[in-house]
Amino acid sequence: MDCSLNYVIGCFQFVPVRFSRYAEAMAVLALSDLLGLTVYDSVAVRLGRVREVALLPQEDPTRIAALIVRTAEGDRIVATNLLRTVNGGVHTAAVAASLPKYSSGEGMLLLERDLLDQQIIDVHGRKVVRVNDIELALDPEGAGSPLGLHLRIAFVDAGARGAVRRLLKGMLPRYALAKWLQRIPSRNIPWEFVNLIETDPARRVRLKISSERVAKLHPADIADIIEELSPAERDAVFQTLDEDVAADTLEEIDPKLQVSILNAMESERAADIIEEMDPDAAADLLADLTDERSDAILQEMQPEERQEVEELLEFEEDTAAGRMTTDYMALAPTARVHDAVEMLKNFDGGLESMSTIFLIGENEKLVGAVPLAKLIVAHSDTRLSELAADPLISCTNEADEREVAEIFDKYNLLTLPVVDENGSLTGVITADDVIAILRAQL
Repeated sequence: MDCSLNYVIGCFQFVPVRFSRYAEAMAVLALSDLLGLTVYDSVAVRLGRVREVALLPQEDPTRIAALIVRTAEGDRIVATNLLRTVNGGVHTAAVAASLPKYSSGEGMLLLERDLLDQQIIDVHGRKVVRVNDIELALDPEGAGSPLGLHLRIAFVDAGARGAVRRLLKGMLPRYALAKWLQRIPSRNIPWEFVNLIETDPARRVRLKISSERVAKLHPADIADIIEELSPAERDAVFQTLDEDVAADTLEEIDPKLQVSILNAMESERAADIIEEMDPDAAADLLADLTDERSDAILQEMQPEERQEVEELLEFEEDTAAGRMTTDYMALAPTARVHDAVEMLKNFDGGLESMSTIFLIGENEKLVGAVPLAKLIVAHSDTRLSELAADPLISCTNEADEREVAEIFDKYNLLTLPVVDENGSLTGVITADDVIAILRAQL
């Protein structure tokens, strides 16, 4: 092994990692150990001390780009291609007079300022955690290289080990502290599972910080994460989600927070999200807003979606009509199985509404319901009227929430059609609507 690599590894810790792709031990240096180290120039003359460690996310979201060094002449930037070893200090190939001055850190993610003690999202654990320390990994091929040391962020330490390391730094000899810290279980999150939270929209764009990793989670998990954040952080994460994901997430969030999130948005953005929600959920949410705010959002919506929601807003929320959705599949009794299959292919409503095909006759009168399971085993030319379930279960617009829940329980339903006084189909209540009713009563 190259002697320079020995020097570097001499003050690194070897940390076993829980994740399989990191099964082999790696040489890591805690950020808290790096901060404050003395930095030497190309002839071993003291330059100053490490004040910050900088990342340029728009160029490389993992590789450390530079150290910010505090010198007698002010802060200077030492690029990592000038780093040589870390051995009782940071040894560089730098010439003091040629080092650029550090000013505002524009475009830089500074690890101490922007990460230590900040909240981040652990997308692997699906929760919000606090950063107690950061562990930097050395890529061995970079040690002693004329291209400099290859340092990259490996893990975020969200456990007690990082907090204790920082608390006791300087109070115990380095090796004694390192040995003692091994008694504390690690709680390391690989950097690839970290989603940063940046509340400044301009800076978020400049640093290319997104919530792409969060968006891949289940909406219920995203909702749990959103509810743990401060209002500013909550809005920052929500603004980066696309309309589909934001709509699904919003439906999972506590109603009081729904109102807060929607009130923080511009009306146009709020309307785009509302349009992607189930009409019944959208109507319930708009009903909780002030009339002025609700009207402003409705005016930004597309005419068809706006009409659906406005019709639902006319009903009392605790009635069947107030809980139903107008996203459902309906065909004439004379339609055939292949017609239903085509409708399924083009249906834009939620999965909950796909379990049943409703049969409607003259004046939209409900005459039957065909479970999706029957379509699968039937011949494509079979008339839907031949597959209709018996008896036909429905409820009226005025039925209260308790009656709706009892019908679902009695008949083990997935969907319940809602009809007006003439027996015409006006909407459908789905199982998730009933669950929401029951949760509200707890």
